[in-house]
Amino acid sequence: MDLLALADFNLVARHGGFGRAARATGRPKATLSRRVLELEADLGVRLLERGARTLQLTEEGKALHARTGALLVEIDEAAAEIASGGARPRGVLRVSAPLLFSQVALGRLAAGFALAYPEVRLEVTTEDRAVDMVEEGIDLVIRVNPDPDENLIGRVLLRDRLVVVAHPALARPAAGATQLPAPVPAVVRGRGERRAAWDIKGAATIPFDPVLRLSSLVMVRDAVRAGAGAASLPLSLVAGDLAAGRLAHWGDVDGPETALWALYPSRRLLSARVAAFLDHLRAAFPQGTPEELAAFVDA
Repeated sequence: MDLLALADFNLVARHGGFGRAARATGRPKATLSRRVLELEADLGVRLLERGARTLQLTEEGKALHARTGALLVEIDEAAAEIASGGARPRGVLRVSAPLLFSQVALGRLAAGFALAYPEVRLEVTTEDRAVDMVEEGIDLVIRVNPDPDENLIGRVLLRDRLVVVAHPALARPAAGATQLPAPVPAVVRGRGERRAAWDIKGAATIPFDPVLRLSSLVMVRDAVRAGAGAASLPLSLVAGDLAAGRLAHWGDVDGPETALWALYPSRRLLSARVAAFLDHLRAAFPQGTPEELAAFVDA
């Protein structure tokens, strides 16, 4: 197999077309097309479906790109490291992170990393959806309680827990001997909240009535601060408000732990850029507790 043709195929697959790949790299479009045709002839399979305006990977093309794209990146990185005389982090590092962590912490973390590693060009995208790291060219993803994925490995960065909080002026309901208290006004995130009560550890269930639905947890916290209702929020987001008396703690939610993971492709060689960014995150949160994140946010 011609490795140059394989590299050109992955270039086209990563950019989603011959024209885009040519514009991004300055390579002639005709050369890229010829190299991919040669690779298809060598393998005896069609790798790309070429339409009038679109280009799609065949099943064989997807499999080849998934298996070889990361390996070619490793080869390029190894060559660059050897040429530079060591494993100094350099190049582009693409990170995908959830909305809340990005809003409260990632701006400062990214700035510190950029100052410490000026040869790395850090690009952070904010999204809560699952991403295809190979197809979208992502080096590292940060996710909350991700589903298991045999193609990814990772580590827990932070652990958090949910607490029910409210403005001090809103009285916490007291359960009766035989029935639940009346529902309290609540602020919830999005339209997906279908629960009608919070189960409090070591205490009674608190029923609630959503009076406000907002798209981010930061908005939910701000609305609770303003007295709109109670809410279930991560402790790290409201620890400062609880300490200052701006919010009252009604109890911890009885449920699974919230864990923030850093995930990357399960490759034998971890790039110096990814390793440096993981070390940077670990240095910021050595214990990985909600109190550490709260202190970082409030600093």
